Amino acid sequence: MNAASLQSAAERHLPAALDLLRRFVAINSFTANAEGVDEVARLTAAAFAPLGFEAELSPCSTPGTGHHLFLRHRGQGGDPIVLVTHSDTVFPAEEERLNDFKWDERPDEGRIYGPGTVDNKGGTALIWLLLQMLRDAVPELFERTHWLVAANAAEEITGDDFGRATAERCGGKARAVLVFEGGPVDERGWHIVTSRKGRSTWRLSAEGKAAHAGSKHHEGINAIDALARVLPDIAALTNAEAERTVNIGMVQGGTVVNRVPHEAVAEWECRATEPAVLQHADDFFAALSGTASNGAKLTAERTGHTAAWPGGMESKSLFHLWHEAAALMNLKAVSVPRGGLSDANHLWQLAPTLDGLGPYGGNAHCSERTADGSKLPEYVEPGSFVPKAVMNGLALVRLISSLSSL
Repeated sequence: MNAASLQSAAERHLPAALDLLRRFVAINSFTANAEGVDEVARLTAAAFAPLGFEAELSPCSTPGTGHHLFLRHRGQGGDPIVLVTHSDTVFPAEEERLNDFKWDERPDEGRIYGPGTVDNKGGTALIWLLLQMLRDAVPELFERTHWLVAANAAEEITGDDFGRATAERCGGKARAVLVFEGGPVDERGWHIVTSRKGRSTWRLSAEGKAAHAGSKHHEGINAIDALARVLPDIAALTNAEAERTVNIGMVQGGTVVNRVPHEAVAEWECRATEPAVLQHADDFFAALSGTASNGAKLTAERTGHTAAWPGGMESKSLFHLWHEAAALMNLKAVSVPRGGLSDANHLWQLAPTLDGLGPYGGNAHCSERTADGSKLPEYVEPGSFVPKAVMNGLALVRLISSLSSL
């Protein structure tokens, strides 16, 4: 199989793939807009049906969300190759309207702006393009392969519901897990993600004692003061050498300035590559519960946890196929870690896993545009679709052929 035949097929289907992306982007699918998320899922199912994929909609366990979508092409059976995307975005409909954030094709810039263009409706469109390309160029290989396309309804919020649902549909085992989040390109080459940090989220509440700030200040216990004394110690756990970051993202407390505040709260997240490094920080956070130096009561609570995807030899071996595929195209693929979370954090135990297999774009989660260009919204570069599809296709042909020979 040479790259030219795959490229020809990908170029032939690119206009339809971009039209499919345009229709996705026209639908608001903010995570809490269940109707919109389900509309994207139905459109996705209809697009994949001519390729022989059967659709299943499965409820998400998070209240107020839409349905996960599973598309299956059973081929000759066996463990599936799982192609992962998500139907939701982070943009409420009001935000899209306020910022006039919609499909905006700018050929002179080589960009298409719009909600979900790269995160992750662009990834869904690239999966469609990839499969269309394989069906045209290597029809026997495409038909005999067991494919499972899995689209999360609520990827933009923390939860492992989708991971469990996907694992159930492949019996806890897959040939490979391939996640189509956006894949950057820079001077080093085309990024393929081979590990992701884990994350814990925390809430620290301070209970003090209210008092008049003028005449009875000495009788009060200032809850904000209690937090202020420990927050620097929390932030100090950021450690570049240990690949650990702590971000204090929210602090609230008090009501008016002439009252000693009786309650306050802070929330933060901690991320780390190694589970033990994250656990060390969690142990420190948990020990914050107790009595502060000014007498306030502190209560620390871990509000969420997502395990790291540590990568490892299996993912490195899988990446080697992508590295070789890129070389055949006179491109370079580079293995990179990523600090952000994705479905890979919940699915990597099913099989060797790669991420960042979607198109190239930027400014994910951004909707604002300013006249001076200092703020630009999310975009995708349509010129990245064909080379990324071909790279993925060459690697998959090698992967499937090697598995078939075992």
